[in-house]
Amino acid sequence: MALDTLSRREKIIEILCMTGSVRVECLSQQFGVSCVTIRNDLRYLEKKGCALRSYGGAMLNQQFVFDRPLRDKGHINRDVKLRIAAKAAEYVRDGQALIIDSGSTTSLMAPHLQARRNLVVMTSALNIAYELAGYEQLDVMVLGGSVRRNSYSLYSPAAEQQLRNYRFNTLFLGVDGFDLQAGITTPHAGEASLNRAMCEVAHEIIAVADASKFGRKSFCLIRPAAGIQRLITDSRIPDDYRQALTNMGVEVIIAGD
Repeated sequence: MALDTLSRREKIIEILCMTGSVRVECLSQQFGVSCVTIRNDLRYLEKKGCALRSYGGAMLNQQFVFDRPLRDKGHINRDVKLRIAAKAAEYVRDGQALIIDSGSTTSLMAPHLQARRNLVVMTSALNIAYELAGYEQLDVMVLGGSVRRNSYSLYSPAAEQQLRNYRFNTLFLGVDGFDLQAGITTPHAGEASLNRAMCEVAHEIIAVADASKFGRKSFCLIRPAAGIQRLITDSRIPDDYRQALTNMGVEVIIAGD
């Protein structure tokens, strides 16, 4: 049975992510639709920023953030992410109340919190909650809702309301895209809404992001670039980003320095 327009375009994005490029004729044959229909699909994806049109097809826009599975993202720049996570944990003090967002870098913070005492940690990430639950000196709170299988995380309007009943010292915010103009973005609208609620109830927001995230953007805004207090990243951060963020009042911390 032929796919509807939305499903077909999602499949085209999957193919782009896997192969890096597509051809109109091949997609036409694969989906059983006309070349005109495929060209319309590629035109739509180009408008959304997902693809770059080329003669006879399209290429993946490497600057666009796609919703990739956490298990895949975890292998990318892992050594750098380990250093960033360790540095982030240095900003945790005994007795604090924290929010730890889902993500491939934030999930690496958990082992570094084992020696902390009297922490309260709220998270939307099932994998993070599972690991922290083994530390007797930590109180772990899990936000409820629908499961995002790509990120092992939960989201819902009820979770946002639950958050607003509390106040936290620090939010450690995972980052999919970080652009000076577009701000901090993510591909998933439900997660973006939950992240915005997290920002509302945290006294301090610390974004954790390796330098591959800079200059990338996606559909859903979480926070303007100037709306955080600290950014923990690596030494590959572009000089113009570092200077611009410093001018905005954001403290830029380089893991490994």
